[in-house]
Amino acid sequence: MSEETQTSQDAGLFSKIESKLQLAGVGGVAFILMAVLLAAVMSLHILPANIPGAMFALVLLGGVFFYIGNHTPILKSYLGGGSAFAVVAGSAMAALGWVPKDSVTTIKTFISTGNFLEFYIVALITSAILKMDRKLLLKSAVRFLPVAFGAMIISFFVVSLVGQLLGLGFNHTALYVSFPMMAGGIGAGIVPLSSIYGHALHTSAGNILNQLFPSVVLANLMAIIGSSLLVKFTTKSKANGQGKLLKAGDGEIVEDKKAEKAPALNYEQMLTGMMVALSFYLVGTLFNHFVPKINAFAFLILAVIIAKAFNLVPKHYEDSAVMFGNLIVSTTTQALLAGIGLALVDMNKLLQTLSWQLVVCAFVSVVTIAIAGGFLGKLFGLYPVESAISAGMINNSMGGTGNVAVLSASDRMGLIAFAQMGNRIGGAIILILGGILITVMH
Repeated sequence: MSEETQTSQDAGLFSKIESKLQLAGVGGVAFILMAVLLAAVMSLHILPANIPGAMFALVLLGGVFFYIGNHTPILKSYLGGGSAFAVVAGSAMAALGWVPKDSVTTIKTFISTGNFLEFYIVALITSAILKMDRKLLLKSAVRFLPVAFGAMIISFFVVSLVGQLLGLGFNHTALYVSFPMMAGGIGAGIVPLSSIYGHALHTSAGNILNQLFPSVVLANLMAIIGSSLLVKFTTKSKANGQGKLLKAGDGEIVEDKKAEKAPALNYEQMLTGMMVALSFYLVGTLFNHFVPKINAFAFLILAVIIAKAFNLVPKHYEDSAVMFGNLIVSTTTQALLAGIGLALVDMNKLLQTLSWQLVVCAFVSVVTIAIAGGFLGKLFGLYPVESAISAGMINNSMGGTGNVAVLSASDRMGLIAFAQMGNRIGGAIILILGGILITVMH
């Protein structure tokens, strides 16, 4: 065999592997070489402690996790696929020490301290709202909030009663299980809730936080799996809006062809789109400065809805924001979910405080809030499946991080604005109620 023929065959083999095996958009051979490089720098503890280092690690790890989750029969069919597996696998690897602590610290700094998570959510919320039909948006928002609040109320009483039957006590379950799961996540949820409890009980907020954390994480993991299963088993059902939240008067899906059509790719517009999204973020930050009790994201959502409702954003800038949001979501979701698992979900802490009663309560909460959200959604003219996810299960998540994971698993990322709306407003109400009831029920 000639040298040229051998070279041609080798090139053909590499080409086949590159085309047949794709992880995070990277061909198999190139991905393997990059993975070897990542393993080398991690083992030598020289992964750059900056954005390039964190992104390189997360894109590769996210690619592997999603590939396994989406290609393993039981995982992809019944356990949330790549979205759920990325969170669980990332957390497990950090807990087992398979990823060096210095690398985990770099990733956590990028996700939390550097706030890549907020950057992602800002892009996602802005694009999701601006690409909707404004009439559809307003009708959906008015009907959505009563459904979300109603589902939370029903879930609160059902879970607390179940806790009473299991020996945890109604009051304890309400304060330390039900409230944390609906408080809107960690940073804007159980952290301030633990501070409120600690102040009222004259004890350490840190000790209380350790009691609240497991409920949030466990419920979030169940919500990820539950949302995936709900969509899978209702694919052909009339209750499934295929990503649409609001029904038309005659029960048919509301179509918005202009909103469905993504703008053509334009690199200059991407920068413009980023600036539009960040402008709304800063508007939210500005109002939060003057009214600190209301989360900046609540003001952000309100600002984008008002801008959309009154056609305040010219089409060029709307298209730019949509284009930018599509870019961020399509290229970084896998990396972000891997980062959430590695940096924000403490598997050791979860396992240490896990009990069968807590597992049952979390399961009951997710099922109850989904059923209530779906039923109330139908009464208010929403598609039950989308309502069960965005007004139900989302309110058993870890805030922004959990919203992304749940919506990614159920392929409902277009509902992020409603998810955030329920989380932020509902979470704020929980904090107020928690401050009142902790002195009465403890």
